Amino acid sequence: MKHCGGPDVPFKYGRSDADPANAPGCCPANGRLPAPFKDAAHLREVFHRMGFSDRDIVVLSGAHTLGSCHESRSGFEGPWTTQPLKFDNEYFKNILEIDWKVREWDGPKQYTDPSGKLMMLPTDMELKTDPGFLPYVKEYAADEELFRKDFAAAFGKLIALGCPAHVQPDSPPLEDANPESVADKSFRDLAMHGSLVKMKQIAETTDNLNVSSKEANSLRTPLHKAAYFGHAEVIQYLISEFKVDVNCQDVEGETPLHDAARFGHVNSLKVLLESGADKTIKNNIGQTASEVAVFFDQKTAFEVL
Repeated sequence: MKHCGGPDVPFKYGRSDADPANAPGCCPANGRLPAPFKDAAHLREVFHRMGFSDRDIVVLSGAHTLGSCHESRSGFEGPWTTQPLKFDNEYFKNILEIDWKVREWDGPKQYTDPSGKLMMLPTDMELKTDPGFLPYVKEYAADEELFRKDFAAAFGKLIALGCPAHVQPDSPPLEDANPESVADKSFRDLAMHGSLVKMKQIAETTDNLNVSSKEANSLRTPLHKAAYFGHAEVIQYLISEFKVDVNCQDVEGETPLHDAARFGHVNSLKVLLESGADKTIKNNIGQTASEVAVFFDQKTAFEVL
C-alpha cells in the first residue's frame, strides 16, 4: 500500500498467532472476510463481531481502490478503478458517480460500468444502497485525506486483531534488553542472500560482530539463513572461520539441517553433515531432518541424510 502511495499503517513486530508446537494444524477460521455476493447485513455480521463500526466497514472496503478481481481466483473479473496500482479515493467516487449495471456474462453476479472496463461486487454496491453506509461513502469520496487517515487506523487495528497487547497500534514499544547492532543484522541478511564477499568485508571491519546473532522473535541465525536458501559456500565459511554451532535451533526447533532438507539443498546438507550436524535432532513437532525431507518430497535430500 505504501509503495502505491497509501498511508503509513500503524504496525508493530512481535505478533504470535499460534503456539509453534501446534502450528501445523492451525488454520484461520472461514468467515474472516465477507462473501462478496451477499448484503449489508452480512457485512455487519462479519465486521461487527470483530469490533468494527459501519464507518470502519466502509473505509476498509476502500482497500478495493487497489488491485483487481481475477476470474481464475475468485470467479469475479476486473478492477474497481482506472488506476488499480494507485492508492486514492477513486473507489468511492466511482460508487457514487458511475451508472452501474449488472454484468451480462456466465460468471457470478457483479456490476459493470458503461465502458465494460470497471466492476463492482454486490457488497460494494451495498455501500451505496444502505442508508447506514452511504454517508461515509460520500465523506470519503469528497475528502481523500480523511479516507487515508481513517483507513490507516482501521487497517492497523485489523492486522493487530488477536495479537498480544504490545502489538496493538497504540501500545508503547517494548524495551529491548539486548539491542542488536546494525552489523549483526546486516551479516544475517547477507548470509540469506549468499553475499559471501560482503560478509567477509563486514567481518574484517567490525570487531564486535556476533556471527551467531539471532533474530529476536525467531531465533534464526546466519547459518539458518544460509541453509534455508542453499548457500553452501556461506555455510562452509561460517563453520570454518567462526566455529558456529551447526546444531543451533530456532523457535520452531529447526536446525540448519532441517532448513536445507526442506528445500532439497544437497550441497548444503553435505557441508552441514561433514561439519557434525546431528541428524537425530527433532523440531517442535517431532520431525528429524530426514522426516522433513520426506514430508516435502525431497528424495535426493533424504538419500543424502
